[in-house]
Amino acid sequence: MKILGVIPARYASTRFPGKPLFVIHGKTMIRRVYEQTMKCEDLDHVIVATDDDSIKMHMDSFGGHVIMTSDKHRSGTERCLEVVNKLTQIGKKYDVVINIQGDEPYIDPLQIKQVISCFTQPGTEVATLIKKIISTDELSDPNVVKVAIDVQGKALYFSRSTIPFTRGKDTSDWIHSTIYYKHIGIYGYQSDVLKQLVALPCSPLESAESLEQLRWLENGFHIQTQITEIESVSIDVPMDLLKITNRS
Repeated sequence: MKILGVIPARYASTRFPGKPLFVIHGKTMIRRVYEQTMKCEDLDHVIVATDDDSIKMHMDSFGGHVIMTSDKHRSGTERCLEVVNKLTQIGKKYDVVINIQGDEPYIDPLQIKQVISCFTQPGTEVATLIKKIISTDELSDPNVVKVAIDVQGKALYFSRSTIPFTRGKDTSDWIHSTIYYKHIGIYGYQSDVLKQLVALPCSPLESAESLEQLRWLENGFHIQTQITEIESVSIDVPMDLLKITNRS
């Protein structure tokens, strides 16, 4: 099984413009993500996918692998597919694609390894990570995406609301009476499945919650989850940099 790691990197972030090139303790964010990803020995190749010339020039400056992609993509999933298509055109084919967040400068390679491990199970189409929620604040935060799973670990639903609803309990007691999971935003896809996912039109549930994975579930695709104890810091806005001030 050949596995490709893709790190989508946009320059024009509305909440943090130029984020991939922001320097953290002497290295840019995108370089840190790339170097951390390269530590995962299960990946056969790692590519940064960008629509920005300055990011490409920066990757070239230290020998990182980079592919220019369209600036019309709506998601990292679409950007991943363009990379797959371009590599296929030059005879390089991969069975599985791992979509790695470009704003987690200290991503743990074990997270990537966990997602890859899901594809040892026959029939896995899409895979992702989940983590147990341990705070009431996270339960009520719509920016923390919650996940309900079946007995085999397949996702039943993703929501910005608290799921499941715990009947007969005060909301302050929910965290102590029910197991809740949150979504950790790294995906793996079978290459052929990735093509099908991108071809799907926006679905009603996706539109309501602004979560692209709901489109996949609505269309009958299965998302295998793996429970992790690891959560890397995601840098969405400049204020998030305070979370990593003690890292090197």
